[in-house]
Amino acid sequence: MSSRTIRVYRDLMGANAEWAGKTRRLLDKKGVVMLNLIGSPGSGKTALLERLGSGLSEFRFAVLEGDLETTRDAERLDRLDVRVSQLLTGGACHLEAKLVHHALRDLPLGELDIVFVENVGNLVCPAEFDIGEAAKVAVLSVTEGEDKPLKYPLLFRQAKAVLLTKSDLLPHIRFNLDECLGFLHSVNPRIRIIKTSALSGEGINEWLGWLLHLKSTCVAASA
Repeated sequence: MSSRTIRVYRDLMGANAEWAGKTRRLLDKKGVVMLNLIGSPGSGKTALLERLGSGLSEFRFAVLEGDLETTRDAERLDRLDVRVSQLLTGGACHLEAKLVHHALRDLPLGELDIVFVENVGNLVCPAEFDIGEAAKVAVLSVTEGEDKPLKYPLLFRQAKAVLLTKSDLLPHIRFNLDECLGFLHSVNPRIRIIKTSALSGEGINEWLGWLLHLKSTCVAASA
């Protein structure tokens, strides 16, 4: 009989898909919609969530904050009395479905309508991993340049909406808005584009309307 050790390798993406499926079943049961916010560091993801936490939202929500280290973003939301949990990857460039699932289990899902997952700041890795979300939402700042949809097409191809942030800076920077919109539609003709500014409030009501419509659509589909 051989005494050699048999090494077993597991399909990590397959395991991730199993956890994503568990999360979808949990959220469907509770009637909660989860959104996966993906964007570069500094694109304004947390600022948009702060805007919702300032009493504008018409729904009950919580935030799962993803980052490599620190609780700085979670602390910003906590100061607004937003229910928030920090998910630290310890170096990984994305959140995995298993970590998200366990964090969701600790939330009072029966008291929530929407859970926002602010993924690790990155346009590449987070787009490759399903975490059980109802939709991916791309967050693109006008300070990043208009060609990002062409350079990182996977995210914009998968996203149901893109929040074009920091629109208040448009008069002060070189950014071709029409060209950016054209690039977005060339990658994903059906993507919803919402021009926003967390500072001025532009587009926030439009984003709220989109969120409420998505919520009602998802609830009707799972009924």
